[in-house]
Amino acid sequence: MTNLTKRVLLATFIPVLLSALAGVAEAQSAASDADSTDNSDQSTSVEHHHLRRHHVHVDGNDNNLFSLGSDSVLGAGKHADSVVAILGSAIAEGDADSVVSILGSTRVEGKLTDSAVAVLGNTYVDSKIDGDAVAVLGNVELGPHAEIGGDVVAVGGKLQRDADAIVHGDAQTVIGGDFGGFEWIKPWIRHCLFLGRPLALVPGITWAWSLALGFLALYVLLAAVFRSSVTQCVQTFESSPGHCIVAALLAVLVCPILITLLCITVIGIAAVPFVVASIFLAGLFGKAVLLAWIGSRFIGRPQAESPGHAALSVLLGGIVVLALYLVPVLGFIVYNVLGLLGLGVVVYTLLQLLRSRRAASVDGGGGTPPGFASAAVAAAVGAGAVAADVASAAASGPPAETIVTAAASAASLPRAGFWIRMVALVLDAFIVGIVVHVLHHHADVELLFLAIYGAVMWKLRGATVGGIVFDMQVVRQDGREMDWVTAAVRALSCFLSLALAGLGFIWIAFDSEKQAWHDKIAGTVVVRTRKRLSPV
Repeated sequence: MTNLTKRVLLATFIPVLLSALAGVAEAQSAASDADSTDNSDQSTSVEHHHLRRHHVHVDGNDNNLFSLGSDSVLGAGKHADSVVAILGSAIAEGDADSVVSILGSTRVEGKLTDSAVAVLGNTYVDSKIDGDAVAVLGNVELGPHAEIGGDVVAVGGKLQRDADAIVHGDAQTVIGGDFGGFEWIKPWIRHCLFLGRPLALVPGITWAWSLALGFLALYVLLAAVFRSSVTQCVQTFESSPGHCIVAALLAVLVCPILITLLCITVIGIAAVPFVVASIFLAGLFGKAVLLAWIGSRFIGRPQAESPGHAALSVLLGGIVVLALYLVPVLGFIVYNVLGLLGLGVVVYTLLQLLRSRRAASVDGGGGTPPGFASAAVAAAVGAGAVAADVASAAASGPPAETIVTAAASAASLPRAGFWIRMVALVLDAFIVGIVVHVLHHHADVELLFLAIYGAVMWKLRGATVGGIVFDMQVVRQDGREMDWVTAAVRALSCFLSLALAGLGFIWIAFDSEKQAWHDKIAGTVVVRTRKRLSPV
């Protein structure tokens, strides 16, 4: 982009727009004051037509015209400081300082002392203006009587200039194209966006219906091609809706952080497009899954493997959703909820698939029940680790069979639940808070002290004071003894569990192994000890 274009866009367009909007705000305030003090004087100085469609400020010879969703029209022989229209056309047949339209067209046939600007629209000038004529993603047309004192710039549009038009500055196009003044999107904004719905039964939004029906056809195609995957995801959503919701929230929170970390590493920038594409495809497939789930409410589950059942379910679910899209406010809610839940269903199904494959690789596909998968993994890994040290440790330590049995025993103990762990955490935080206060340290270092305290206690005693009180112990999944590295990793990972609105801790309530994020990172589990379970 040339220096001229930057100067026009930054030094001309933005100040003109901001000054115009500022003038409008001042005009509204002054008009409100005038209305409260003397309604009779206002009615004699402002036409009723403008009162219905514009906010008008009359102060001597100064006034501003502003409209939202309709046209701002300055008649011939009149003067205005600024003529501004949003989702409408700004038309100046009289004299004005500046004329600005957003998602509309700018038409100037009177004299301007400043500039004429259209954003997402076309600019037409057929008179003398002292400033610039600018169209951003629109066309600029100069009539035979046009005389531009500044520059003429069309960004993402065409420049049409009559042979008799005069331009004292430079005239150029930047990224030429023809967007038709974005007239096609205005009906959708008025009848859909402003009412909070994706679709409406009004003329002028055929493109929106074509887009919606095109995506529905894509969802049906996905269901027909990946029938078994869609069915599996539907079953996952039916059996674990809460897990899918949590997975959706985590995906929404983690994905921006992941992309940011990839960008920070510089080398990972190359992976960003693939990550974004994967998220988009997962959300796309997830919508097909939810449409299939909605459709199955009407036709039920197939008695046998039916090739067209999934596709028919998606089609019926899509018809229902398209009908909901027509309802104001509810339409946008349904649209966003479907996208969020669809992503969560796909993510959680993939997590379950990875977990089952990992368990199958350890137990040789022996069909171990899900509730005992972690015990089998821990016992197998622990046995393999101990076998390597049997020869050197036989004389000084217990037999290998004893170590393996102890590892399997620790891994098979009942897991500590969410609420008991939270109560223990509160107790530990209270103890550390008292110590920090006694040492006259600032409260903002309490989390750091809590992490150090936890790492030391996990290594030396296997539990903090709160864990000891409630008969809990932190053990490694592989059955080995807790070491300093594992304790430190677990302590540092607690900050990640806390950073995202505490979701890393909330995950305990939904995870089958009752693991928090920091447990999964460090490879640990929190178990209830025998003391608690034994009879008194």
